[in-house]
Amino acid sequence: MKVFNILILFLILFACKRENNEPVVNSVDPTIGGVGVLLQPTRPTVHLPNQMIRVYPMKNDQLDDRIRYFPLINASHRTLWIFGLMPWDEAIMPDSWTKPVVFDRETTTPYYYAATLGDNGCRLEFAPEKKSGVFRIDFRGGQPQYLRLTTLNSGGGAFEINGQRTLSGYEEFNGMKAWLYAQTDADITESIYRDESAKDAVMLGFGEKARTVVFRYGISFISEEQAKQNLLKEIPDNNFEKVKQAARQTWDNTLSQIRVEGGAPAQRRVFYTALYRCYERMVDINEYGRYYSNYDHRVHESARPFYVDNWLWDLYLAYEPLHTILNPQFVTDQIRSYVLMYEQGGTIPSFALLTGDWPAMTGNYAAAWFADAWYKGLRDFDLKTAYEGVRKNSLDQTLLPWNNGPRTPLDDFYNEHGYMPGLPPGQPETVPQVDTGWEKRQSVAVTTVNSYADWCIAQLAGELNLAADRELFLNRAAFYRNVFRTGKGFMWPKDSDGNWIEPFDPRFAGREYFTENNAYTFNWDVKHDLNGLFRLMGGREQAEAHLDHLFREGLGKSKWDFWTTQPDATGMVGQFPMGNEPAFHIPYIYNYLGSPWKTQKRIRMLLDAFFTDNLFGIPGDEDGGGMSAFVVFSMMGFFPVTPGIPVYVAGSPVFDKVTIQLPNGKTFTIVAKNNSAGNKYIQSASLNGQPLTKPWFAHTDLAGGGTLEFIMGDSPNKQWGSRPEDAPPSALDFKNR
Repeated sequence: MKVFNILILFLILFACKRENNEPVVNSVDPTIGGVGVLLQPTRPTVHLPNQMIRVYPMKNDQLDDRIRYFPLINASHRTLWIFGLMPWDEAIMPDSWTKPVVFDRETTTPYYYAATLGDNGCRLEFAPEKKSGVFRIDFRGGQPQYLRLTTLNSGGGAFEINGQRTLSGYEEFNGMKAWLYAQTDADITESIYRDESAKDAVMLGFGEKARTVVFRYGISFISEEQAKQNLLKEIPDNNFEKVKQAARQTWDNTLSQIRVEGGAPAQRRVFYTALYRCYERMVDINEYGRYYSNYDHRVHESARPFYVDNWLWDLYLAYEPLHTILNPQFVTDQIRSYVLMYEQGGTIPSFALLTGDWPAMTGNYAAAWFADAWYKGLRDFDLKTAYEGVRKNSLDQTLLPWNNGPRTPLDDFYNEHGYMPGLPPGQPETVPQVDTGWEKRQSVAVTTVNSYADWCIAQLAGELNLAADRELFLNRAAFYRNVFRTGKGFMWPKDSDGNWIEPFDPRFAGREYFTENNAYTFNWDVKHDLNGLFRLMGGREQAEAHLDHLFREGLGKSKWDFWTTQPDATGMVGQFPMGNEPAFHIPYIYNYLGSPWKTQKRIRMLLDAFFTDNLFGIPGDEDGGGMSAFVVFSMMGFFPVTPGIPVYVAGSPVFDKVTIQLPNGKTFTIVAKNNSAGNKYIQSASLNGQPLTKPWFAHTDLAGGGTLEFIMGDSPNKQWGSRPEDAPPSALDFKNR
């Protein structure tokens, strides 16, 4: 019996050692979330962290059994693809240029993709470099063998065969141009164009003898010659395995910056897949000393990265703060890119795409991002110019959703009266700049989100000793109070005469008043002044009751009717939408109300219910890292509720131990003793061996390295973190805290 027990102990220790030594990249499953719950699925993107070349098979979702093509570059997260490639081993017919191909035996990793295509069993593989990529296609003999190349956008383009093994091409889109330079390791025996005059689609023939063809290519936004240089610098030969293994090592090194111990294998897959998705954007388009900017339509000389492809509405809350911990230089370079875009184009972007600013959604969230970085010690950017840009966005540009340009009469009203006026139901729109189709005014959301942005601008003004500006923006930060109806306990729209709009149901208001959600979500949008919000609600006790009610209130109508109005509000728990970004911080607000145990309860439930290791494992649009960053933070056990206030608020750690390797050479470790699925409640905590009685800690505590230890249990400790003085900082001027 003793020998048996020793053997069991040995096997356990061996399993633990194997788990700890297993490359973390093996825990990534890019198919997680590959079937959208109402909205967009995730894509099994193959790329290097934050680099230009991003490739995945174009199909409807992970249940689709056909692939239309492989884009040689995804130039903007799920919205812009350039140059399509597909092996073709059948006779060429009129529909061959667009016909999808069935596939089987798919392999998906961050660094490598493979699938068996078509009835003849052609095997395709892909591996990425920074500005280039390589396909390896194993054709079977006995039938024609082609590579189909097509342009994918309506702007125009063409391909040219430059020799037996070389080709080039270009594609125009959204006012700019991409160039392709490619080489094969087998002779191109024929080239068949769909249209000899246009040459925008071509079949490259390789005969009928069974062979493996390596197709390697470079992409440039500068010139064909630069595309060639990108390829020859990164993939100088046809060694596919070398590219694949280098990409694998890069990913393993990147993901290993966070090491987790304990938890179930499924939880580790969820965690590392989420972490992998946090490296899809922004992407560096500097091509070895030069980059093309569509913000001023020029090529610039620069030794620094130039980053594009950011949806800031989605990413400011969790994604950017995560990288501020893990990759502060990356964040600094992103902000420097934003400042350059302002200098080149005259506006601090909202969604900083490759093609220019896309003024999607609402809010001036660059202000929150800049303030958060600054107060966490990132100083290597031009604060004066960054401030000038976000100030201009607030005072001189329109705040209307999905708009760029100067102020409108609605903006002048906002500046004078302190809220964006709404329209009563059925009243026609009077301002031509408003999107009267789907988006509308979103009047309450515009008021709350810009109140927060203006608070962040006030903090930056203080750093620049601009006292008058600081006072101006602190006053504007309180505008949210003008749309809170105290008698009802909700954010509520007002008309231009200052009257509360009736009829109005907080559950069913759509984009006339809110952005993708309703009053239940935007009640809690005041991240910069939660204490002020609690007072409007009648105090902490009443505010906590409101927060409880959020998670318990029913839809009030059928699901199909509810989602007709609010299709983005997915992952519903009562009226709480786990599948949409404005809600991510809400479960953590219990920490500010003296009930951290309710945060612990909710976070574990939300992670278990909505973030699983299967095709349905993402409850809403993932948006290139926005939702995944929430998962990474929450599984580690803390969250940045208010970017701009450099503190983290406690949740409920999923793993027994998390070790973060910081760029300064130090480590920050979170230990959860007695942790399990049932033991989700914090009993006590310590930071670097000293008792921690408050449910938050400072960024300096983390950045300086150390150990945060939680003792977990199966029942709430309702005293831990419950005193008003334990609450995290949240005030109009946190520096006075």
